[in-house]
Amino acid sequence: MIDRTQLLKHLDTLLNSARIKDYCPNGLQVEGSEDVHYVVTGVTASQALIDAAIACGADTILVHHGYFWKGENERITGIKKERLKSLLQHDINLIAYHLPLDLHPVYGNNVQLADVLGLQIDGLLNEADPSMPGHIGRLPEPMTGRQFADWIGQQLQRVPQHIGEANDIVETVAWCTGGAQGYLQAAIDAGVDAYITGEINEPAVHLARETGTHFYAAGHHATERYGAKALGEYLAQEFHLRVDFIDIDNPA
Repeated sequence: MIDRTQLLKHLDTLLNSARIKDYCPNGLQVEGSEDVHYVVTGVTASQALIDAAIACGADTILVHHGYFWKGENERITGIKKERLKSLLQHDINLIAYHLPLDLHPVYGNNVQLADVLGLQIDGLLNEADPSMPGHIGRLPEPMTGRQFADWIGQQLQRVPQHIGEANDIVETVAWCTGGAQGYLQAAIDAGVDAYITGEINEPAVHLARETGTHFYAAGHHATERYGAKALGEYLAQEFHLRVDFIDIDNPA
């Protein structure tokens, strides 16, 4: 067991959350039990994850995608009401870290994705702006565009959408998990052969084709399964807590 205040202080310090500008509040978003015994981790605080945590008897949920995003409707209605009602009725803490969990050099989504894919990290995607998530690096060995797509699909258990010539050789790569298709130009400027992110949009297809940069859209959820899981495993070891990662599948 650990006191909630102690846990939050530790997490805020570890993830340097106070210094990172974000689109949502990081840390405690919904207050529940003061004593933390059992943490469920996941990607998004959906109703399905909340229900699974309730069924498990967890007192705390730790996610990457929480609530109260900038620009969203502030009224407590509809699914927001139902989610908050479930958390409050069962005295469950909701803790969320968005950009701090993308950026962390050990437990962050981008570093963890590199580990899953066996990528060598050579530097940041944008060295001039360390607040921008993402990295550049190298494949474990040169592959064709199609082989790399197959490798990503095998490791993430999700077939990526691939823009690029199947038989081109890919050696260098940039990546940023989640909805970071807008960072494709930064990858192009870095001179890499390929860019991996979670989502794709219409302009990115043309930009990738016209620059000869391989683009892999591997899934927002699929690329961000690993940060919260790794952070939870750390907490289990550090504080002797029961921690379970629950993966609520999402094809997006």
